[in-house]
Amino acid sequence: MFNKETYIRRRAELKKLVGNGVVVLFGNNESPANYPANSYAPMRQDSSFLYYFGQHRDGLVGVIDIDKDEEWLFGDDIDVEDIVWMGYTPSVADLAAEVGVTKTAPMKDLAKMVKGGNIHFLPPYRHDTKIQIMDLLGIHPSKQKEAASLPLIKAVVKMRSTKEPQEIVAIERACDVGYAMHTTAQLLIRPGVTERFIGGQVDGVARSLAQGVSFATIFSQHGEIMHGNPSDAKLEAGRLALCDAGCELDDYCSDNTRTMPVSGKFTQRQLEIYSIVEACHDYVLEVAKPGVKYADVHFAVCRLMTERLKELGLMKGDTDEAVAAGAHAMFLPHGLGHMMGMDVHDMEGLGQIYVGFDEETRPNLEQFGTNCLRMGRKLEEGFVVTDEPGIYFIPALIDDWKASGHCKDFLNFDLLETYKDFGGIRIEDDLLITSDGCRFMGKQRIPYHPKELEEFMAENED
Repeated sequence: MFNKETYIRRRAELKKLVGNGVVVLFGNNESPANYPANSYAPMRQDSSFLYYFGQHRDGLVGVIDIDKDEEWLFGDDIDVEDIVWMGYTPSVADLAAEVGVTKTAPMKDLAKMVKGGNIHFLPPYRHDTKIQIMDLLGIHPSKQKEAASLPLIKAVVKMRSTKEPQEIVAIERACDVGYAMHTTAQLLIRPGVTERFIGGQVDGVARSLAQGVSFATIFSQHGEIMHGNPSDAKLEAGRLALCDAGCELDDYCSDNTRTMPVSGKFTQRQLEIYSIVEACHDYVLEVAKPGVKYADVHFAVCRLMTERLKELGLMKGDTDEAVAAGAHAMFLPHGLGHMMGMDVHDMEGLGQIYVGFDEETRPNLEQFGTNCLRMGRKLEEGFVVTDEPGIYFIPALIDDWKASGHCKDFLNFDLLETYKDFGGIRIEDDLLITSDGCRFMGKQRIPYHPKELEEFMAENED
């Protein structure tokens, strides 16, 4: 939690941006894992509620009546039976005072506050919140996304997109834990160790040094699978292992990816592909800056990737035509990156069209690969985005495009056949847009340059 003045200032700015009506920000409740008393822990508070009201306790709702210039925190004080099990919890009034809110009321009184008038709420993503909205406002859950307030969505996106100095410090600290997570994995990788064991060790670092992981850890020898969860498979000599992991610390996230040779050294074929991803990753530092569309950065990376893949004979033809046709998506079927902050995909629940795009830059939902571009809008100082190019050899995609002849003028399908057992490579870091350019976040860079990585991994040898 930041100081009281932070939340007072943020709510005042939100009032100006929304203009009128009553803003209702729903906090989260405990979420049962498999029966009511066994909840997922620790509870994850709603990020926008945290941004404006700062409190982590379950069962709270923040209300801002713009027209009356009143701010309320609704919630029920816990009773002595709860205290026996959970320990002392401050009263709702005490929680409100900590963030500069003077008016509080029990949850049963919330209905009076939101009866009629111009009510603003954000798109809900939890079913209990959807039921609460239906009870309060009479809007069926299937209609709530479209009924959510566009002025509120745009105001929240505008404010949360540009990170305050104290937020940048928080993200840097999360990145420092991310360094510990990934270097732990790098020192454990060797043939015979299971994916699950290393994934568990990575998670353990996050739980030991932070609130936990910012998303389910991806650790797999099948790097071509974008979200490959750790399995019981043992690491095999000669293969690649991809680790995509981050932590959440003091409500802010990190998100990094590294790809390592299980044997400790890259083969020549692996190094050829890896060096392309490395070059694309580092190229972003040269081109990303305020005023530049991240979509343009994405396609600049795609052209560089295409040029380098042509040198290996995997692609062919005119580079610009290949990228325009989407041929590069055979290898890179996702966007270059996404916003990051309190959520690892920051504010994605508010609608990617508002978070990653603007009136000038619109998504292309028709072309494979480009339709997965999460971030395309003009960059501004204070934005935090991920830089995560990758090259993947997905057997099913190779077969599908070969059978249909899709982009056959730009792809060497005969050579692609020989890469079906390759897997995938991704390198990802968190990027802060500065006044005149950008920089990677975190005090230390997780090893990724090939020689540096191989030397670091050699430290695990007995």
